Amino acid sequence: MLKPSLQLKLGQQLTMTPQLQQAIRLLQLPTIELQAHIRELLESNVMLEQDEDAESGTYENLPSTETAPETAAPPEESSVEVVDDSWADQPVGAAENPWSGGDGGDEDRQQEFVDASGQSLRDHLLWQLELAHLAPWELAIGRAIIDAINDDGYLSELLDVIGASLKPEIDPSVEEVERVLVIVQLFDPAGVGARSLSECLLLQLGQLEAGTPGLSLAKAIAHSHLALLAERELTALRRELKTSDGELETAVALVRSCNPRPGSAVSGASAEYVVPDVFVRRTPRGWSVEINAATLPRVRLNQSYASLVGRSASHASMRAQLQEARWLLKSLEIRNDTLTKVARSIVERQTEFLERGEEYMRPMILRDIADAISMHESTVSRVTSGKYMHTPRGVFELRYFFSSQVEGSDGSGTSSTAIRAKIRKLIRDENPSAPLSDSRIAEILSGEGILVARRTVAKYRETMGLAPSNERRRANGK
Repeated sequence: MLKPSLQLKLGQQLTMTPQLQQAIRLLQLPTIELQAHIRELLESNVMLEQDEDAESGTYENLPSTETAPETAAPPEESSVEVVDDSWADQPVGAAENPWSGGDGGDEDRQQEFVDASGQSLRDHLLWQLELAHLAPWELAIGRAIIDAINDDGYLSELLDVIGASLKPEIDPSVEEVERVLVIVQLFDPAGVGARSLSECLLLQLGQLEAGTPGLSLAKAIAHSHLALLAERELTALRRELKTSDGELETAVALVRSCNPRPGSAVSGASAEYVVPDVFVRRTPRGWSVEINAATLPRVRLNQSYASLVGRSASHASMRAQLQEARWLLKSLEIRNDTLTKVARSIVERQTEFLERGEEYMRPMILRDIADAISMHESTVSRVTSGKYMHTPRGVFELRYFFSSQVEGSDGSGTSSTAIRAKIRKLIRDENPSAPLSDSRIAEILSGEGILVARRTVAKYRETMGLAPSNERRRANGK
């Protein structure tokens, strides 16, 4: 028979205070959402007021490996002032796009069905994922896959990269990620989650009734003959498929009825404007990092109301608002300080990219920055999401600077971003009459000390929307 007894256990537990919860929330908010949140607080909390006289901006100078140009402006000696107390991503070439060369009627027809609810493609897919009755680890993989789907509906990351992004919480195999991808590819809109135009069309054709006239021929065209369809080589296409003109016409109509950009059916191509959170400039003393003063919330404590708060019980509500205001100002200070540290650390590691381009991007993971600024990886992840950096080479999301590593023959690592840039350059500079095969590109990269397999080159080339060598040769009329 069990008897009641007392037991003493020693353990650790993290308790998140309201102040910590607010700091974490503000840290991950993009600039526009942060400003909207501040406006709401200004309307609801009398202890806060707009600070019209606030001046802010900071330069953190980093040593440069090259001599700065004579025209560079000197850095300002100031600090952040805080009140205290493919198709878009994966372009499809003319040789791959069977809709090119027309009068735009097909695209106009597709745009008629754009969802006007304002719901993003990501939200639409996540809603369906929650209804799929999956295991917790499958849900985690599904969210990572959906995060890697661009606005056109295409998967923009390799499966092994998606799996690696889930470590250390889970360590899925490529096969497990692919199984979840198959589930996501069943979601609406049809064709979403495809890794190529061919797969996108096959996913859409696969949802038609088996007895649909011309379906088998349409699948054959989508699988192997898109180049001929794009070039309108219908005679050669009919000869390849060994079919009649009437059957071919039916099959071609089925292929052209598919949407090459399935994501546009949910999220219309409305203009989006990016406001950089950080400016990176070259100065005579090196690279400088400056917080965009326009993005910093100009808010301060209303001293007039704060001075009226006493210890009386009738002032309890006012004291609560005063405490909330102080927490907000402290949280904003933490946010700005963390953003500055992260941006500065990124620039320190990616100086070669800023000076010489994508081919010199260094491999970098969240842990590298977290260790450098003595913060947790989750904090770095939050501060890099939805924040943008303006550099002489363009505007990039902070997440852009993070990429996986490919081991070199000398033991050093090369960023996957740099490898993609090298492949793009090799194909751009190749002899049009003798395009480089994936095997030849792998040999050239291996000669430079970058050990990549032909299969890896093919995957990287496909993610950039570049056609294989035989299609490039055909496109050049050879």
